[in-house]
Amino acid sequence: MSRLFKVVLAVVAVSLSTLAWSEPGKIAVVDVQGAILATDLAQKRMAEVRDEKDYKADKVEFDRLKSEFEVLLKKFQKDSAVMSAEQQTAARNKLATKQADLEHVAGKLQQTEQVAGQALLQEMSPKVQEVLREIISEDEIGLLLRSEAVINADAGYSITTKVTDKLNQITTK
Repeated sequence: MSRLFKVVLAVVAVSLSTLAWSEPGKIAVVDVQGAILATDLAQKRMAEVRDEKDYKADKVEFDRLKSEFEVLLKKFQKDSAVMSAEQQTAARNKLATKQADLEHVAGKLQQTEQVAGQALLQEMSPKVQEVLREIISEDEIGLLLRSEAVINADAGYSITTKVTDKLNQITTK
């Protein structure tokens, strides 16, 4: 009898703890930056940035440097076995210089895109807050986490696409 009493007590304790810890709402994860950058407006703005004269010139320069670097690298890999130590050193220095130039131009391209992206993030921030409040209310979300703060979450927890869709609806009006 005391064993049955203990089992019943354990079941009641587990049931009560489950009720006490039941969620008032769902848990969700969002990548705010990803949601904004996936919007139609963001795609349009990035296309405009990439269509600017200076950006295009830097892109052409990047492609040229990349092609030259690849040619030099293939030549070095092919001929290094028959090169003298001095020739190998000279070839390595030439590769390093070309790589540094390539990285510099790539940095300029990346910085141009980042500046445009940051401006867009600031511009869209109030709209994102509005959309998040709406989704939280509609979906009865009790806990919303930024995806950067989460170690692991199944795709079912993400509302990023939903945020992007609602932002697209707001910005096309």
